[in-house]
Amino acid sequence: MPSRVTIADVARAAGVHPSTVSRALNPVTRGMVTEAVAARVTDVADRLGWRPSALAAGLRTRKSRTIGILVPDLVNPVFPPIVRAAEARLAEAGYVALLANTDTDATREALLIERMAAHLVDGLMLASAASGSRAQELCDHFRIPVVLINRRLAGSHAPAVINDDRRGMALAVRHLLDLGHRRIAHIAGPPGVSTAADRRAGFLAALEAAGLDGKAARIVEAEAYTAAAGRKAMDALLAQQGFTAVAAANDMLCLGAYDSLAAVGLRVGVDVSVTGFNDMPFVDRISPSLTTIRIQHAEMGLRAAEVLLVALAGTAPGPQGFVLEPELIARASSGPPPPPPPGLRGTASA
Repeated sequence: MPSRVTIADVARAAGVHPSTVSRALNPVTRGMVTEAVAARVTDVADRLGWRPSALAAGLRTRKSRTIGILVPDLVNPVFPPIVRAAEARLAEAGYVALLANTDTDATREALLIERMAAHLVDGLMLASAASGSRAQELCDHFRIPVVLINRRLAGSHAPAVINDDRRGMALAVRHLLDLGHRRIAHIAGPPGVSTAADRRAGFLAALEAAGLDGKAARIVEAEAYTAAAGRKAMDALLAQQGFTAVAAANDMLCLGAYDSLAAVGLRVGVDVSVTGFNDMPFVDRISPSLTTIRIQHAEMGLRAAEVLLVALAGTAPGPQGFVLEPELIARASSGPPPPPPPGLRGTASA
């Protein structure tokens, strides 16, 4: 392998001092050398293929023009549109994003933050917040500005750009109630995650607002926001029975719930209605298409990036975050409750 071209190589080939190369190739200091020297140095650098070292510059200035973005699960389709919007806004401001996956593991999250701090990231966007996280402590230690995305974090003073999860789940429950359902179950998200807690609270509040007993509702807590965990949770609900609709805490859980219902011969949207949360890409293409709560993916990423950019500028107090409004998207997975068996007709609908 050929050795990497250094600034000394450029200086030697151009017949100037290395400090002159630095000045000539830095837009801020280019005026300190003559145009002829600057042109000669630029030509030599291009011919040799030399570029300034961002790492070396970062060590001098303590700025790298990079932002770390941590997500809990790269497989979950809800995150790419959020990250893409954030990355686009950061790029407009001259920053490059470094994306990493935590697998919802607090230890891995801490390691990634430490590694990003070693690479002098200027800021951090955190979508992986959960109980046990040391993110705020580490960011304070390394003096890295941080903004939370999609989730809150107990004890954190960082601004957060989140969805109104309680209202979103209430919209799903109200939709099912309007269809005639009165026995609505809930597949809750995993413990320690703010979205799970808020959506569960919204589910119970909506039932009670309709005069129903939330304590009597069937609720199963999923182990993770995954299809496999959704199937396991739906299997547990089917073992309990006593419901005609299920409001799930996110769309990935619904994919597993579909599989569970199909395995016992129940039709989604006919025998059991199912609603999700997030309106992740392609849930309108599954069969039946999923009724869900749409969150503002692009707006969430954009706002989070802008909050962080204000913090990095340090010229004025930044906003403490935003709570974005959700929207119900009704599709084929939700319908009226099935009629009662012949022997029970004439009684109150389930």
